[in-house]
Amino acid sequence: MDKKKCEAKPVVVDLFAGAGGFSLAAVQAGCSIAIAIENDPYAVKTYKANLLKYELARHAKVLDQSILDYVPETVRDENLGSGECDLLLGGPPCQGFSTHRILDAGVDDPRNQLVLAYFRFVKAFRPRVFLMENVPGILWERHKPYLEKFYEEGEKAGYHVMPPVVLDARDFGVPQRRKRVFILGVRDSADTQEFVWPPKGTHFAPGKAGEGQQTWVSCKHVFRPVKGNDENDLHMNHGPDLVNAFRNTPPNGGSRKDSGRVLPCHQKHDGHKDVYGRIDPDVSAPTMTTACINPSKGRFVHPTEHHGITLRQAARIQTFPDSFTFFGGLTAAGRQIGNAVPVELGKYLIQYIKTYLLDKKIDQARVGVSISVEEDEIEIA
Repeated sequence: MDKKKCEAKPVVVDLFAGAGGFSLAAVQAGCSIAIAIENDPYAVKTYKANLLKYELARHAKVLDQSILDYVPETVRDENLGSGECDLLLGGPPCQGFSTHRILDAGVDDPRNQLVLAYFRFVKAFRPRVFLMENVPGILWERHKPYLEKFYEEGEKAGYHVMPPVVLDARDFGVPQRRKRVFILGVRDSADTQEFVWPPKGTHFAPGKAGEGQQTWVSCKHVFRPVKGNDENDLHMNHGPDLVNAFRNTPPNGGSRKDSGRVLPCHQKHDGHKDVYGRIDPDVSAPTMTTACINPSKGRFVHPTEHHGITLRQAARIQTFPDSFTFFGGLTAAGRQIGNAVPVELGKYLIQYIKTYLLDKKIDQARVGVSISVEEDEIEIA
């Protein structure tokens, strides 16, 4: 008997999609990508070349302008029709603006524009859940007006917006010390009554893991050889003086001061000790920033070799598969990698949301029938 089961997948819209880390996490969690919006041309190229290969994302519409340039209702009607959006991912960035400015009350402030545009999409798509990710700095006092505006607009849109939580990627099996803020909004308040947020971590600090529990993941496996011809197996070319400094830096965690390299600026202040430091492969890697391939920006020198880490190594630390290729060259690709949500962290959070908030609703609203086909007989279960 040939049986066919009608099984719906949660539908995802990804705003500020970047290279597609959050979208890939959603696909791996069993969701279908309907729409992604990203205006960085290199990130768009990366997204299309990688995400559209997946069955659950191959029909995704990738829009390549700023969300400020789109009418959300038009985007919805042209790409979803009468369909529903279950999960809206991504969050309006607050980084990149002067740290000396305080958000004005008016809507002309660029950050306010992005917040308002974000919630125009929320109001148009009415997702069951939205999940925003941002840098920890969003919780600083100087960004309080931005955060207040976000919550104000969330409530206006009819959502129960939970307090911001800071999650460390290494608590969820990512080989990286990376803290990020996540804000969850739920459309139907009844769904939140027994819902626990955030989920508990799956990995713990050495000495704090109980019986059967896992400790934080080291980044040692990141530095295994690359197989085949990988265009992201690429690192910065350094001058002789810098290569010599790296050569003098002890392996597996050595710092700039160990190299004996002293710059004029160090005469007045000691500087950041991690700059030009080697990664220690026996522990979780440092946070991959948008300049993660540049040793002058942090502890981004290879554990034993005399150069910065490669794009592929940075991508591995962000838990992208080796099959995922980033376009645009060192700087552009490094920026895409550093901006991404670590895939394994995103996957865990989305699976958690899917299990406790989405699947039951989808079963009630869209599935509800199991169709078995045997010759001309159809059963409704």
